[in-house]
Amino acid sequence: MELLEVAALLLLLLAALLAGGVWIAVTLMACGFVGMQFVGGNIPAGSVLATTIWGNSASWTLAALPLFIWMGEILFRTKLSEEMFRGLAPWLNWLPGRLMHVNVLACGIFGAVSGSSTATCATVAKIALPELKRRGYDEMVSLGSLAGAGTLGLLIPPSIMMVVYAATANVSIIQVFLAGFLPGLLVMALYSGYLIVWSLLNPKKTPPADPPMSWRDRFRESAKLIPVALLITLVFLSLILGWATATECAAWGVLGSLAIAWWHGALTRELFWTSVMGATRITCMIMLILAGASYLSTALAYTGIPTALAEGVQALALSPYALIAALTVMYMVLGTMIDGISMIVLTTSVVIPMVRQAGFDPVWFGIFVVLVVEMAQVSPPVGFNLFVLQTMSGKDSNTVAWAALPFFLLLVVAVAIITIFPQIVMIVPQLAFSN
Repeated sequence: MELLEVAALLLLLLAALLAGGVWIAVTLMACGFVGMQFVGGNIPAGSVLATTIWGNSASWTLAALPLFIWMGEILFRTKLSEEMFRGLAPWLNWLPGRLMHVNVLACGIFGAVSGSSTATCATVAKIALPELKRRGYDEMVSLGSLAGAGTLGLLIPPSIMMVVYAATANVSIIQVFLAGFLPGLLVMALYSGYLIVWSLLNPKKTPPADPPMSWRDRFRESAKLIPVALLITLVFLSLILGWATATECAAWGVLGSLAIAWWHGALTRELFWTSVMGATRITCMIMLILAGASYLSTALAYTGIPTALAEGVQALALSPYALIAALTVMYMVLGTMIDGISMIVLTTSVVIPMVRQAGFDPVWFGIFVVLVVEMAQVSPPVGFNLFVLQTMSGKDSNTVAWAALPFFLLLVVAVAIITIFPQIVMIVPQLAFSN
């Protein structure tokens, strides 16, 4: 069979199995096994399956994954979200939009310690939604800002999605982490800018400011954030200054999160055990998907499909901007059907050769992928942040999706900005690795 026919067959098989409800990891392995049947030279598919899965799973880089997940699980079960709201609120009354900015800042802070979009959205929404509603803030904008800002758990390092991408694309996890800093701040600035403009255009929908609070009271409310701020700072500085690898930083992050839980009086036998089991379940799911993806990637490499695809794209003579636009549309469509981790592991092996051929740095492309996965988090019908907010607010999915639309469009703007100005992504890792 021609390579085009093999690719079409595998794509149809993939779609059929996913539509039939087969586990994503099993689907990927099945497609890889079928793909191996079209490889000449009598290469044993079973032996390739065993060696590929073992080789890709026994990775020092992937050791950071369960540790970062465990770190987020521990902090998720403390009073961090409540203390973030109380600690940030006194400093934001002067801004147009006032306490709605707490959604953005709190999600940015919690995203830096959880690495999960869903956990970030759920944790901050649990305390912020009732509080904003009680104070009279517009519910649609509150829901939209939480849906959008919840995605910061993917972009602000350390991020589970970044670890998955780095392992799948075979790039430096530390460089991908460092590349996420400025884009994360860019997205936060876009969200806060929208809230400022909206509140200036709708002054009657913004409740009056809280009574003035003394500086002493402000610092007292914010003092409880110091342990978390120190934990985040130490993890980031260790990465930037090269004091520790990503895996070592994750280990220190777990110890720090356990210390914070103990400081808050929340470190019980039940919290410890539930956090371990929660991290284990998530890690097993991701590792199984990565194992299937590695086998499919190897099978595709044997068939020569990725190389042929890259050569075909090169023959089309698409400009770099046209390629990125096409990939953005492709990921937006995929985001309506599958989750972010699956998007990465399903497409990276095919897309990376095309991206390299077009002259894009794989580290930059990792941040691009994370941004379009963020879009998927707020895209119906499979946007996980929409599910979280639908459950917590009692609103229907269409209402939540409509509320999140402006923030979805701001993510599109962020993709356009980093494409036109790629140094926003690359300057931090380049400075860190120039010495």
